[in-house]
Amino acid sequence: MSNVVTEPRPVADSAPLPVSLKQARLPRWSPPVFALVALAAGAGIGLVAGLDSKIQWGLIAALLFIIGTFTIATKVEGARQARDRLATSLVWMAFLLAVLPLASLLWETVDRGRKVLDGYFLTHSMGTLPDAMVGGGINHAITGTLQQVGLATLIAAPIGLLTAIYLVEYGRGKLAKAVTFFVDVMTGIPSIVAGLFVLSVWILILGFGPSGFAGAMALAILMMPVVVRSTEEMLKLVPNELREASLALGVPKWRTILKVVLPTSIGGITTGVMLAIARITGETAPVLLLVWGAKTINNNPFEGAQQSLPLYVYQQWQQGSEASYDRAWAAALVLIAFVMILNLVARGIARWKAPKTGR
Repeated sequence: MSNVVTEPRPVADSAPLPVSLKQARLPRWSPPVFALVALAAGAGIGLVAGLDSKIQWGLIAALLFIIGTFTIATKVEGARQARDRLATSLVWMAFLLAVLPLASLLWETVDRGRKVLDGYFLTHSMGTLPDAMVGGGINHAITGTLQQVGLATLIAAPIGLLTAIYLVEYGRGKLAKAVTFFVDVMTGIPSIVAGLFVLSVWILILGFGPSGFAGAMALAILMMPVVVRSTEEMLKLVPNELREASLALGVPKWRTILKVVLPTSIGGITTGVMLAIARITGETAPVLLLVWGAKTINNNPFEGAQQSLPLYVYQQWQQGSEASYDRAWAAALVLIAFVMILNLVARGIARWKAPKTGR
C-alpha cells in the first residue's frame, strides 16, 4: 500500500482583531465639571435675562446639565451609556429637588431660632409677660408636649401592637377584614376630625373640661393606625420557619409570639412607634380644640388647659410682633430637635434589640 502524501491546506486569513476591547468613557471628574459649568451658564443666562429668583437660575442650570451630559456622553460613549447617564442625572436632580427645600427650611429655622434660644428660654414660661415684649420661654410648652405625647403613646402603642399581632397571627375571616378596613380609613382622617370627635364626646357629651389628656386621646387616634401598619409589616417579615420550629418543640403559640416573633421584629416595631410619635408631635388642630393653651406651667394633664410646642408656635406667630416671631422660630427649632432626638433614640434601640447574626 503506497503512502499518500497530502499537501497542507492553506489557512484562511483570520479577521483582524479590534485594536481595543475597551469602550471610550468619560473621566470620573466629568460630572462635577459639567455641573459647575451648568451652574455658571445658568447664572449667566439668569443675569442676562433679568431673572431675580435663584430658583430659576437653578432650574436652568439643571436643564443645561442634563442636556449637556446626554449630548457629550452620546458622542463619546455611545447611545447606551448616554441613556444610563441621563437616567442617573434625572435621579440626582430628583434627589436635589427633595433635599434642597428641607435643607433650606432647616437652615432658616436654625438661623432665626438661635436668636433667643438659651437656657432662660428653655427653663421659663410666659407667665404674665405680654406677647409683644421681649423675654419669656417655653418650659410650659415643653412640659405639655411631653405629657400629651407620652399619654398618647401609652394609649396607642399597646392597642396598635395588639391589633397588629391579631391581624398577622390570628386574623381570619370577616372580623380581620373589618379591622383592616377601619385601620385604612383611620390612616387618612385629618387631625381636625379626631379633635372634633374627642371634643364632642369627652367635652360636650360627658362634660369634662379641656385638658392635656383630652388632647392626648385625639393624638392617640392619629397614632394608632400608624403603629398598626408599621408593626404589621414588621411581623410579616419574620420567617415562618422560626414560628414552625418553635411550635414543633411544643411551645404554645402565645409564647412563640412573645419569645420568638416579637424579639425578632422589635427593631422595626420600635422604629414604627417612634415615627408615629414624630407624626403626632407637630399636630396643632386637636391641641387647639381640646387643650386650649396656657401661659403658665400646668403639671397636671388631667385638669385645666395646657400648652404644647406646636400650639405655642402658632399662637406666637399669630401675635405679629418681632419678639413673638423670634420665640416662634426658637420653639420650632426645639420641636425639630425633639423629633430628631426621637429618631436617634429609635435607631439606637433598634440596633440594640436587633437579632445578633453570626457565631
